[in-house]
Amino acid sequence: VQLQASGGGLVQPGGSLRLSCKVSGSIFRYNTMGWYRQAPGKQRELVASITSSHATNYSDSVKGRFTISRDNVRRTVYLQMNSLKPEDTAVYYCAMHNTNYWGQGTQVTVSS
Repeated sequence: VQLQASGGGLVQPGGSLRLSCKVSGSIFRYNTMGWYRQAPGKQRELVASITSSHATNYSDSVKGRFTISRDNVRRTVYLQMNSLKPEDTAVYYCAMHNTNYWGQGTQVTVSS
């Protein structure tokens, strides 16, 4: 199983980005997927997660601004990030819960 994250970049405060994480392997549809982030000097934290039945959960810091979704046909999980703030700057990782499968990380930088 491989997870390929993409979609990061440089954006101004208030802007938007959409991250994608494509997963190889049919086990995708049965597993909860999560987006994590790690800022310099900080621990990795869970940003959002989505179960196989599309139930979602968000950290308080992104609630109302970020939306996680999944497409089981395309085996892809998305993170739509709106109203971005400088404190959202981090490397973002996707992960398959209850496994050791992680994506390679994609850099998101929010700066004017």
